Amino acid sequence: MSTSTRTAAAPDPVVSDLIGSGVEGGVGDQVRAWLQRVRGGEMGALPAVGGLVLLVILFSILSRFFFTPVNFANLMSQAASLVVLGMALVFVLLLGEIDLSAGVTGGVGIASFVVLNVKLDIPWPIALGLGLLIGLATGALIGFLVARIGIPSFVVTLGLFLGYQGLALLIIGAGGLYPIEAPELLALQNGRLPVWGGWVMLGVMVLISGGLSFWDRRRRTRAGVPNRPIALVWAKLAVLLILGGAAVFVLNLNRSQSIIPIEGVPIIVPVVLTILFIGTFVLDRTKFGRYVYAIGGNAEAARRAGIKVRWVKWWCFVIASGLSVVSLLFNQTRVGSVDGAVGRDIVLSGVAAAVVGGVSLFGGRGRLIHAAIGALVIAIIINGLGLLQMDAGFNLLVTGGVLILAATVDALSRLRTGGVRT
Repeated sequence: MSTSTRTAAAPDPVVSDLIGSGVEGGVGDQVRAWLQRVRGGEMGALPAVGGLVLLVILFSILSRFFFTPVNFANLMSQAASLVVLGMALVFVLLLGEIDLSAGVTGGVGIASFVVLNVKLDIPWPIALGLGLLIGLATGALIGFLVARIGIPSFVVTLGLFLGYQGLALLIIGAGGLYPIEAPELLALQNGRLPVWGGWVMLGVMVLISGGLSFWDRRRRTRAGVPNRPIALVWAKLAVLLILGGAAVFVLNLNRSQSIIPIEGVPIIVPVVLTILFIGTFVLDRTKFGRYVYAIGGNAEAARRAGIKVRWVKWWCFVIASGLSVVSLLFNQTRVGSVDGAVGRDIVLSGVAAAVVGGVSLFGGRGRLIHAAIGALVIAIIINGLGLLQMDAGFNLLVTGGVLILAATVDALSRLRTGGVRT
């Protein structure tokens, strides 16, 4: 009778689709297992969440304008582009790679879009599609050079980071400035849902989260795999309902300084949440996502298990570059125009967002929500220091210090979980 073997990189095709902590049991068992992982160095987004809470408390004390409905809405708009760019870079960082060109790739895509739309009078959906296509093609080029040719991603993307700055200048023109004229795009950052729309958005989020949780439980039951306690599902939904309800309530308050009311959740919020949900679903519940984590954990073991490592890397760079164009679209619609310097500064903040949120620079560890939390941390630092009228240089110093601290925590946690110091 023949036998077959299984590896961690290519587990059972049914059980491998299922999400679990690895230590199922009662609530107490789950809590003790989590505390043990934290003591072992697997802190995930815990430091970022702690920093987020501390920053909110600190800036609320230092500035009476920080914790106000108008600033809360502004913070959501300011963080949107950074959240999406951070999520884009997660796909690359999980492989143990880096993309320093994501910001300028998005910048070239948006520069191409605005010139095609404004100067050549091409309808904005077609122009935007062509700009997105430029981003996807750039990602395909990076993936080919890294995965097929074997050039280090740092070198390839650094070269593009330098070259695409010049390309953006050539497209826009020295000293050029083009307005974004499409009202549908400007509404992304400047439009708002009706008051009732925010509550509908929250209800949809709770239903989708609950539906996926119970779907996972049914699949685990059919496969004969233990389930987490049902109480954890209800606790997660309760936290989502409470925090989400508080956010919707604040955003629905009138934040206008005139007789014309300004209220409602910014349109950009459900758009970013949709991107977060789709990306999380891909990484958590598809074979492609499992392959990404397997390659980041041990690329050679993944290759020996039959995973097409080159193909997965290629697609990760394509996804990252495509999302970078979306990120820069959000960034420039908030500004309302595009100039030749588009995308130069944001990419390093995107890397910082992912690392601060708990995504490992060494690959194989991290989630999209971690990058989103890290992006909120950085956005709060920028927003809070701006309210305190601090010098821009101090802003950069603080952000850089936070990034170094997060990278240090990542390196130390890797050593505690069995990594090797070289």
